[in-house]
Amino acid sequence: QVQLVESGGGLVRPGGSLRLSCAASRSILNIYKMAWHRQAPGKQREMVADITSIGITNYADSVKGRFTISRDNAKNMVYLQMNSLKPEDTAVYYCHAYYRFENYWGQGTQVTVSS
Repeated sequence: QVQLVESGGGLVRPGGSLRLSCAASRSILNIYKMAWHRQAPGKQREMVADITSIGITNYADSVKGRFTISRDNAKNMVYLQMNSLKPEDTAVYYCHAYYRFENYWGQGTQVTVSS
């Protein structure tokens, strides 16, 4: 099993930045893909960014050029650097791991972009 704990959310003005962190309860070295997803009120959960164990990244079109996903396998951490934030980025952000044919989710962290 894998427990995931997100942190770093909060209230930020449009154009601002936040860095989300995801701490895993076990080594992520053998977890092929880690990801960040988000869910806005009244909308379906969507993939924001993912990263493989060798650092190959993939982004939703809506965040390309603004968000950067990274992972530190030695610290069992995954990060999401979010720049140039927009009101439409407001959502609960979830860390996700797919490990041994199971999906694992964190509890989520709220990001609110508002002036």
